[in-house]
Amino acid sequence: MATSPKRRTKAAEPDKAQLIQWYRDMLLIRRFEEKAGQLYGMGLIGGFCHLYIGQEAVVVGLQSAAGPTDSVITSYRDHGQMLACGMDPKGVMAELTGRIGGLSQRTGKRRGGERRRIHGG
Repeated sequence: MATSPKRRTKAAEPDKAQLIQWYRDMLLIRRFEEKAGQLYGMGLIGGFCHLYIGQEAVVVGLQSAAGPTDSVITSYRDHGQMLACGMDPKGVMAELTGRIGGLSQRTGKRRGGERRRIHGG
């Protein structure tokens, strides 16, 4: 006899405040990425800058479903992940522009992601 797959319990519907917060999170990521694109065009971000524009809902949805012990493995587009998990936008931008206030303190290794279980980038 075949066993039936486990059925997922239906998650509670988000309330209006949660929906507004998700919208704000997506908007923060979009505006951040637009600014990063401007800075890259001005030559203030070295190397390549792969933007997260158009993918904001993916990361906000992922973070809303992730549990406190879940890990996220990113690719080269990880600014949205960093912002969606609550990292300081100023620290993320400082990281991109190679300033001392960046998350890696200019060592080339992002710090802070380990605390939030983000790996990659």
